[in-house]
Amino acid sequence: MRVGLVVDSSCDLPKPFLEQNDIEILPITIRVDGDELVDRHDEAAALEFYRGHIGEKGHRAESAAFTTDQIRDLFLNRLVAEYDFVFCQTVMKSRSPIFENATKASFTILSGYQQVRKAAGAEGPFALRVVNTGTLFTGQGVLAAETVRLIGQGLSPNEIRMRVEELIPCVRAYAIPPDLYYVRARARKKGDRSVSLFGAALGSALDIQPILCGYDDETRPVAKVRGFNEAVTRLFGYASARVRKGLLAPYVCVSYAGELEALDAMVGFGELQSACRETGVELMISVMSVTGGVNLGPGTLTLGLLAEPHDFS
Repeated sequence: MRVGLVVDSSCDLPKPFLEQNDIEILPITIRVDGDELVDRHDEAAALEFYRGHIGEKGHRAESAAFTTDQIRDLFLNRLVAEYDFVFCQTVMKSRSPIFENATKASFTILSGYQQVRKAAGAEGPFALRVVNTGTLFTGQGVLAAETVRLIGQGLSPNEIRMRVEELIPCVRAYAIPPDLYYVRARARKKGDRSVSLFGAALGSALDIQPILCGYDDETRPVAKVRGFNEAVTRLFGYASARVRKGLLAPYVCVSYAGELEALDAMVGFGELQSACRETGVELMISVMSVTGGVNLGPGTLTLGLLAEPHDFS
């Protein structure tokens, strides 16, 4: 059985990994003051966007997810003929309409694929599963990487579905946005009042840096420390300890909204690299998607892993 995987462009994974495993991207369109970029998770395009726009006016960006019709057309024009079963994993549904759009599209796809498959000479039925990951960015990345591994092991779609459902509550995506004013401005643009002016001003004045965590369809602070560098050191230290304690999938994903060379200068990154090498965990590093960077700002660091439910420490 041919099993495929579709993710949206906010899923942070290295481009070579996406290409080698034929992971399909649902693009997100970003518009800023008349300029437009279709985010297909192209790292070169993301770096150009960060250099040219995001620091100055990215918080004013408008984003448009693939519509129900666009998702339907993607499947009916190609995917239903290439695969027998497709998993479509989306960013947390509380932050984007992608899950809802994909779910609506699935009804039309499943009722209209027969003629397409017949014309392509594909035998048997087609099925798909739309999955709300409940997380975002590198959290989506580690879940997608594990799904690819399960597909490669030859598990049935039902076995993969059950395992993914078990793992979703265990996904953790951490983010450190360096500019709280940017995050607040972006949140207000989207109608999200979770970052107040007082909180942003107080955090900046005292150099208090939150470490955010996205899981279970919510984004919440799990720690507040003094300064961006200290927050980064603490996050990498936490991740190294979790890697050595044992993960539920052999991947850690790290993304950065900027030049990846900056990671080498961050305290704790070398220790994380060592911990991954020693335990056989694959450390996957990527430029943060434009979609992610637009929402959290340039210079944001994110990290995703799969571990037994636990408190951040």
